[in-house]
Parts: sequence; structure tokens; C-alpha cells
Amino acid sequence: MLYLLGVVAFALAILVSVSLHEAGHMITAKRFGMKVTRYFVGFGPTVWSFRRGETEYGLKAIPLGGFCKIVGMTPQDDDVDPADEPRAMWRFPLWKRTVVMSAGSIAHFLLAIVTLWIAAIFMGLPNPDYPTNQAEIRSEPARIELAPCVVRENPPTRACRSGDPASPAAQASLRDGDVITAIGSTPVANWGQMLDAVRATKPGPIPVSYVRDGATHTAQVDLAEVQRPPQDRADGPVGPVSALGVGLGTPPTITYGPVAAFGATADFTGDMAVNTVKALQRIPQKVPALWAAITGEERDVDTPISVVGASRLGGEAVQHGLWEVFVLLFISLNFFIGVFNLLPLLPMDGGHIAIAWFERARSWLFARLGRPDPGRVDYFKLMPLTYALILIGGAFTLLTITADVVNPITLIQR
Repeated sequence: MLYLLGVVAFALAILVSVSLHEAGHMITAKRFGMKVTRYFVGFGPTVWSFRRGETEYGLKAIPLGGFCKIVGMTPQDDDVDPADEPRAMWRFPLWKRTVVMSAGSIAHFLLAIVTLWIAAIFMGLPNPDYPTNQAEIRSEPARIELAPCVVRENPPTRACRSGDPASPAAQASLRDGDVITAIGSTPVANWGQMLDAVRATKPGPIPVSYVRDGATHTAQVDLAEVQRPPQDRADGPVGPVSALGVGLGTPPTITYGPVAAFGATADFTGDMAVNTVKALQRIPQKVPALWAAITGEERDVDTPISVVGASRLGGEAVQHGLWEVFVLLFISLNFFIGVFNLLPLLPMDGGHIAIAWFERARSWLFARLGRPDPGRVDYFKLMPLTYALILIGGAFTLLTITADVVNPITLIQR
């Protein structure tokens, strides 16, 4: 039930963000005096609508997006009433058309940034100093942070419940920041060696050596028995092993005050921008991996996901109480959609912006050369390319949705 609620909640959050995207177009167009005749959430048959002024607002039956109709987006639009010609979008100055067409992506960016700032204060953002892969984690010093309890079953992602045993390390009076140096007679130099030594030891009492404030101490720790996969294989067979009841001493997230959160938000946004560009560059080379996942091979976690896959991840995050993952996934997806819509390709908003600026550059060049202004770009001549891009985009979307249904990426490896 929690999983289903999470899927629905994430899908609704994305629908709201797409609706705000279209609202960005509508609000800026209206502010500049352009005529907006329709604003709808969803596609297909109309479920409900009302008219206010010259705009019809409503809800469609298929909640997979939204749209707003701005009169005269291109000079070739043939459904413009002669009385509305002065308010046709293509007649407005270049900078106003650029603002209107980019307002959708700006809405995504603002939604992501505001949510990120709130998350930095109340939930915390990923610690930039926290190791990002298993190899880095294993090489970290064995500096511990006491767990509030021991979750016996696998995966150990849920919150503590009544009846869960307390952390063995906490019961033995170890503290946050202590550095483990030996498990029994086995010396350890880093986090990976410490985990290996604990798992190689039978549950029960054992001396644990640690360093605190420069002094070495030894405590008798009663190791708990838990169910976990092998240390080097998250998808391996689950079996009984020992647990110390600690986590890595470097906190994975950091919370900030309202002022400091601005800087943290700016840093995280910069990282998202870099990662988004890298992700876009990797898309062509990941298509074979998507096909391989559909045909039965293991799903590459670095392959693109659709809204279906993102919603499934959101549901899994809620199921396991990982609300920070839910929020960060929502933020990242909004930022990605915002950037993707600015790509200079039709039918994306960036394609219309690119054409508008191309017209201006071409007019400027022809004027310098003393030649007549060539006028507006003929969108009809671009239709074959536009249809080709729509076909490619549709095929890619179908590919990602299929992969997300038959072989989804999951948060918790089983």
C-alpha cells in the first residue's frame, strides 16, 4: 500500500510540475499582451472546464501533461482571427517571445530550487565530503556513528520499531566519532576491513579496540545477528552475519540554516547542471543498454528512466521511508526536464527560441550585406525534421517505459 501511495504521489507531483510549466507560458504571455485561449491539465476528452475572460481553463481525461494555446505562435498559424492579429505571439519583440518560451523551463528550475532550499533546511542535502561509491566507502577510516537500533531483516532501510534490539556498540558505551582499530584479534585500518572482520565473526561477545581522543580503549561488544547479503555482492544470497550497530561516521546528509541553505542550494544546483549535461550526452550510448535490459540482461543503473520509472522509484522510496530520496528525485527530474525543454530542437521550447534568434541573426546579417530581409522562417519546411525528431523521441520514450516496466531500476537491491 505504501508503495502504491508513493507511486501515485510522485506521479501527481510531476503532473503538478508540468502544469506549472504550462502556467509559466500562460502567465508571461498574458502579461505581455498575447492572447491565450486555452489552458488545460491533461490530454484527451475534456472532463471539466470553465471560461474566465478570453481563456478556457480545464481538466482533460488523460493526466499525462498539459498545454496552453497562445494565438499565433508562428507566422504560419492559420487559425488566427483577423481581430487577434496584433496580439499574435510571432509579432511581439524577440525578447518577449524568448521569455514566454523559456518560462516553462524557468518554472521547473524555480520549483526545483525552492524545494531544494526547503530540503536543505528541514531534511538535509547530500554531504559533498561523503564517499559516493562502495570502493570509496570501504577505504574511509572506520570512524563510527551509532545506529539507533539494529534492523535484523534485509534490506535494513526501514526506521526503527519497538522491539528492535539496541545497537551493540551503544550498549558497550562506544560513542560517535570513535575509530575502530580491531575486532577481536583482527586489526582493521579502514571501514571495509572493519565490516569484513565483523561479518567474519560469530554473533556474541567480542573485544573491540577503538581510539577516542588519541587514546586506545577496548570494550566488550555483544555482536547482534542480522540477515545480510555478502559484503561484495548487494544482490547475493542473504544469510546470517554479525552486526556492530554502527554507520559510517561521515554524515551522508547535512542540514543548514536558512541563510547557509542559499549557498548549499547554489552548490547543489551547479552539480545538478553538470550532471544533467553529462546525462544528456550519455543518452545515445545508453540506448543499447536499455534494449539489453528489455531482452533479459541486468539493468544498468546509469540508463535513462521514464516518468513511469521515476514514479516507481518514488513509490519504493516511500515504502522504505526514504523521503529524502523521494524529494531529491523530484528535484533532479524537474531540473532535467527544464534543461531538456531548452534543447534547440523542435518541438521543444528551445527549438522555437533557437528559430527566433536565428531569424534575428539572419536579418541582422542581411541588413549589413545590403540585402532584403528574408523574413520569418517557414515552419512548414521544418515539418519533416520535426516529425523525425518526434518519431525518435517517441521511440526512445517507449523504450524507456518498457524497460521501466519489465526490468526497472530499484533503490533496494534484492
